[in-house]
Amino acid sequence: MKYYLYILKTVDNTLYCGIARDVLARFEEHKTGKGAKYTRSHKPQSIVYVDIFEDKSLASKEEYRIKKTLARKEKLELIEKNKLKTEKMLNDLKKKASLN
Repeated sequence: MKYYLYILKTVDNTLYCGIARDVLARFEEHKTGKGAKYTRSHKPQSIVYVDIFEDKSLASKEEYRIKKTLARKEKLELIEKNKLKTEKMLNDLKKKASLN
């Protein structure tokens, strides 16, 4: 089963990294206060990075790497470098969701 790793930008300009099977549904949970504790006090604004993994273990390892080893500057560079890929993936996910 595929898992998505995502990074959210919050209204106070912080970044939040997480994993989910359905990144769009998870984003809605964050926006309504049903997501992570962090996003209850740092309201999510947008999804700025998405990547896909074949299983939860691989997604979790990348989440750990991003959270624990990358400085904010490096996270922003990762986001910028993958901006077009992220936009395409989100558009594809939105189209797929609208068909269901």
